[in-house]
Amino acid sequence: MQLTLPHNYTPRPYQLPALRALDSGITRVVACWHRRAGKEKTFINFTAKRAFERIGTYFYLFPTYAQAKKVLWQGVDKSGFRFIDHFPARLIKSKHEQELRIEFINGSALQLVGSDNYDSIMGTNPVGCVFSEYALQDPAAWDYMRPILAENGGWAVFDYTPRGKNHGWKLYDMARGNPAWYAEVLTVNDTHAISQEAIDAERAAGMSEEMIQQEFYCSFEGVQSGSVFGKQMQDAEKAGRICGVPWQPEFPVDTWWDIGTGDPTAIWFTQSIGREVHVIDYYENSGAGVGIDFYARHLQTLPYVWGAHNGPHDLEAHQFAANGKSTREMAANLGLRFKVTEKVDKQSQINAGRAFMARCYFDRVKTERGRDALVSYHYKWDDNRKAFADEPYHDWASNAADAFMQL
Repeated sequence: MQLTLPHNYTPRPYQLPALRALDSGITRVVACWHRRAGKEKTFINFTAKRAFERIGTYFYLFPTYAQAKKVLWQGVDKSGFRFIDHFPARLIKSKHEQELRIEFINGSALQLVGSDNYDSIMGTNPVGCVFSEYALQDPAAWDYMRPILAENGGWAVFDYTPRGKNHGWKLYDMARGNPAWYAEVLTVNDTHAISQEAIDAERAAGMSEEMIQQEFYCSFEGVQSGSVFGKQMQDAEKAGRICGVPWQPEFPVDTWWDIGTGDPTAIWFTQSIGREVHVIDYYENSGAGVGIDFYARHLQTLPYVWGAHNGPHDLEAHQFAANGKSTREMAANLGLRFKVTEKVDKQSQINAGRAFMARCYFDRVKTERGRDALVSYHYKWDDNRKAFADEPYHDWASNAADAFMQL
């Protein structure tokens, strides 16, 4: 029996332009579509087709591994059809549940990946990538994939709903002016996939107008719904406090740390100039074998005259290496003497951080990743309660935010 790909999928008319762009030879697509516009249905089927047109490895990236498993590996559409079954069983050589990986009879492979752990796929050579909900992803995953796809002629799709003017906005803004890219925004007014009655029902059930504009009308304006520091960073931009902020050698440089092992370690670099705080740099790193000695060596490469190194309370107990010493003790042996900040509850940290940002000037270039994280740091939305959770969501943005809150 003949088998045709895509399997059990007919694109809706509004989904066709992006697919036609890819089939025409465009290798970079930004699809900023509203909630329930069929993003995953569209691009998992495109990936299936490409896997049998070109032998290679294909990655489908989500913000986290758990989301990848829930949405695509285990997820079903509204008719009850499993997303993963768009890859017919007779084309599959093997499935690997733990890795969320499928190997096909022609030699291609698909792997679902959490961009919060993109280190796990380092050394691989994908020829196609879908970045699902890119506005919530760690943008470093794209930075890692970019040169690989450029070298092997691979393609990348970024599908998402806006989350304020974070890295998702920057990518769309670049792409819409770049003839080598295809970029589009599709709202419910463009697709008519969701009725006004359904949107009104969400509003009546408690969804905020801010979130409705974000989710259904793809608004980049305002701040990400549920953002912890979005308004403060927006205020900093409007006030001209995100600009060139040069290092002034006559003033000492203080550092503010969030220590990680499984998570990255994040460091902000500041100078206090009167009542102004000049945030001149940001640094982040992670990986096996990256301990406090690595960061001590990195600081030695910088030209700054150091003031105070400030770290969280868990410096006392945290084991950065299996030698029985605390991180603080290990750092002191390397000439890095920490002041430990007071332990306070998360909401107090957030309130202090929000108030303190009004004094901060951020270097536009050197603090870009840290600022992206501050904009992206958000409370998790509970769809059942129609409300945000009390605690911020822990993802790639948490490390920079926690380090900043040491201030």
